[in-house]
Amino acid sequence: MEKLKKEIVHPKIIQALLEQDNNLTVEDVLDNEMILNMGPQHPATHGVLRVVLRLDGETVIACVPELGYLHRGYEKMAENMGYLEYIPHTDRLDYLSPPANNVAYVLAVEKLAGIEAPKRAQYIRMIMSELARMGSHLIAIGALAMDVGALTVFLWTMREREKILNLYDVICGARFTTSYTRIGGVAQDIDSATLINIREFIDQVDENVDEIEKLLNSNRIFIERLEGVGVINAQDAIDFGLTGPSLRGSGVEFDLRRATPYMFYNEMDFKIPVYKEGDCLARYFVRADEVRESVKIVRQCLDKIPQGPVLANQPKKVMPRKVEVYTRMEELIHDFMLVNFGLNPPVGEIYHAVENSKGELGFYIVSKGEGHPWKMKIRSPSFVNLQALSKLCIGHLISDVVAIIGSLDPVMGEADK
Repeated sequence: MEKLKKEIVHPKIIQALLEQDNNLTVEDVLDNEMILNMGPQHPATHGVLRVVLRLDGETVIACVPELGYLHRGYEKMAENMGYLEYIPHTDRLDYLSPPANNVAYVLAVEKLAGIEAPKRAQYIRMIMSELARMGSHLIAIGALAMDVGALTVFLWTMREREKILNLYDVICGARFTTSYTRIGGVAQDIDSATLINIREFIDQVDENVDEIEKLLNSNRIFIERLEGVGVINAQDAIDFGLTGPSLRGSGVEFDLRRATPYMFYNEMDFKIPVYKEGDCLARYFVRADEVRESVKIVRQCLDKIPQGPVLANQPKKVMPRKVEVYTRMEELIHDFMLVNFGLNPPVGEIYHAVENSKGELGFYIVSKGEGHPWKMKIRSPSFVNLQALSKLCIGHLISDVVAIIGSLDPVMGEADK
């Protein structure tokens, strides 16, 4: 029986679970406590995540999140494809906000290659990024509510996100994996009718978020499941490398749109929601407030967006439009060279990060002057934020683990890459 017990759980997992108490032995754990595998098939873990719990009754004594079940080798794949070819793969990282991923990657490449997108293209990118943030936060709120038993809210948030996907369909020609951004701009312009539709959508968002909050904020079960659960203070949140709503829910006012402004965020008037409690409820409040702040940013972008081109006129670095390729020999040559040999940025390395819905999404690219990256590293917020689970879950019940994971809002597509 002892041999059987020891074979059930991998020794490395047991060792990780024992690290917080050096006085215990493996035999103590196997005889007096329980090792529980939560996942990787568990539907409440927001993807293919395995959480190994060490339990005393139903109380979590130690927790080890184990990632890698969805690993696709995206960072390695980048070494074998051109910079433009890689854009569709960024859709599959945080697949709840593909346009924001597109923008983050393209900004990194443009920084490496010395390209600046036209002003109108940058405003369009900001509109798409903020729509993506709204959609991602709405799903985060709905999924968190569903994790603790409130199905109605999930249906309401899906309804609102569906409106955003309909806008994507008109703008990009795709609802989910948009691949809309291009190196040097965006794939196509947004017409005036679509800009009007975007304005009509954001005009109703505040009212619909109020409706969601009225249902949740007065619900005793919802509040008691989240309040005081999964608490992490500001210093620990910084030490763990948390970013995004998970960090701002612990009282740290850090947002890359303010700290290191990119595009035209320095010209936008918006607040950074911060709550000091550091629990699951605070992280939920941050996301709800950020939806409203994104509405403000989109409205300002719609008011300020200038006329002009949406793709930079740098033929040796930026893919020309097909209408030019089919009618002019010079553009045909540039298209041939870029497709076959790729964008050849200078030798060097860069890191560029944006404030994505889940936190800091950054791309570190090393170039040897070839048409593809020599190395690429993706700093994905879901991967970094999940390591805090080992602290957040201790002392709580098994049922609280579900709420804590939901409050971090991880997407395993970018955690495993």
